[in-house]
Amino acid sequence: MSKQFDVVVIGGGPGGYIAAIRAAQLGFNVACIDEWKNDKGGPAPGGTCTNVGCIPSKALLQSSEHFEHANKHFAEHGITATGVKMDVAKMIARKDTVVKQNNDGILYLFKKNKVSFFHGRGSFVKAAEGGYEIKVAGAAEETLTGKQIIIATGSNARALPGTPFDEEQVLSNDGALRVGAVPKKLGLIGSGVIGLEMGSVWRRLGAEVTILEGLPTFLGAVDEQIAKEAKKAFDKQGLKIELGVKVGEIKTSKKGVSIAYTNAKGEAQALDVDKLIVSIGRVPNTIGLNTEAVGLQLDERGAIVVDADCKTNLPGVWAVGDVVRGPMLAHKAEEEGVAVAERIAGQHGHVNFNTIPWVIYTSPEIAWVGRTEQQLKADGVKYKAGSFPFLANGRARALGDTTGMVKMLADAETDEILGVHIVGPQASELISEAVVAMEFKASSEDIARICHAHPSLSEATKEAALAVDKRTLNF
Repeated sequence: MSKQFDVVVIGGGPGGYIAAIRAAQLGFNVACIDEWKNDKGGPAPGGTCTNVGCIPSKALLQSSEHFEHANKHFAEHGITATGVKMDVAKMIARKDTVVKQNNDGILYLFKKNKVSFFHGRGSFVKAAEGGYEIKVAGAAEETLTGKQIIIATGSNARALPGTPFDEEQVLSNDGALRVGAVPKKLGLIGSGVIGLEMGSVWRRLGAEVTILEGLPTFLGAVDEQIAKEAKKAFDKQGLKIELGVKVGEIKTSKKGVSIAYTNAKGEAQALDVDKLIVSIGRVPNTIGLNTEAVGLQLDERGAIVVDADCKTNLPGVWAVGDVVRGPMLAHKAEEEGVAVAERIAGQHGHVNFNTIPWVIYTSPEIAWVGRTEQQLKADGVKYKAGSFPFLANGRARALGDTTGMVKMLADAETDEILGVHIVGPQASELISEAVVAMEFKASSEDIARICHAHPSLSEATKEAALAVDKRTLNF
């Protein structure tokens, strides 16, 4: 017999588990279906983010950063550290522990909020009276009926045509997080978030890293001034980044991976590496969802078609996160999940795409919100710009990391903040002030007149705001 629920959520990643919990908090009888498994075959909710994305990558970044500091930077603090070695197996084990803690935390939140969890793959069976019938294919097959369905099935790594992932030599983000030893030579195709973060991890541990990027510009979505500053820092660290390349044949053998490509000048080149990470984007995941059984509309990319409120073409069916339009970011999925749960309850869920922050957790970190200077110029928007280097920030000097700057863009007439772009230490934390300011339509003068703690990195944000109107306090 089918189990009846007010809301059935398919997918337990950031969009799905947050939607399920919020719906339960609003008084609905909720089920969440998720198929991720841990190494013992048990449930591992949290999706790509928790299992093979945001969380494990940050764990490895932290471990590798500690290693690099001990080897290269402790001495300037008067700390003598000799014979520092990295136990890669232990580093990976710590990463796995961090992942499991997050998995268990989600299961705890389900229990606390009375969300019924089903471990398996969810798929549509048919429209049923007052809702939809959903099959759960797990250890034991079950059938659920939900009045409202929220699809949050996420995305999968995009493979190069003709070069599938084997997760041994040709790696997706999944395999990149499970490398058992430091490769002597590591190749990456794609200089986006995953490429730069994973490249940074293994470069710190001793790998010779080469990143091949097809676009002629570095980090094309980032403000040009910020991207150039970041590129200088990565070049100095030893990351070899080639732009404007065209990748050709890729061959694997017992010796490793050979990549044929042409460089920006059109010259034939070859790169031989031990491991190759392919990070050329992600594709919406609707595999096995059986959308055709109910007539759910997909677009040409395979994403589920939704309107501004995340409603699909079917009554009572919603979709959020990577499987729909918009940026493939965990926090975007979370915002949509909360908003949909609230809309089902008759409330007015809120998602502002203009104030969704972006972060690349390299060193230096790169973070931004709002529009870039290039976008403002292209749109014909009159603006003012102000920037302040961390080189002139006392806290950054004390930290020993003065790379980068804060840049602020404001409307030339109203002074409303239109974009904030940061490259430098703790940019991921600093960007939140800009997000709050922009959400409340703040002006650059508002930031300039707010008292910031001294000494702090946030003073660079205040100085950038002051610089918009050609003022400075010169901390």
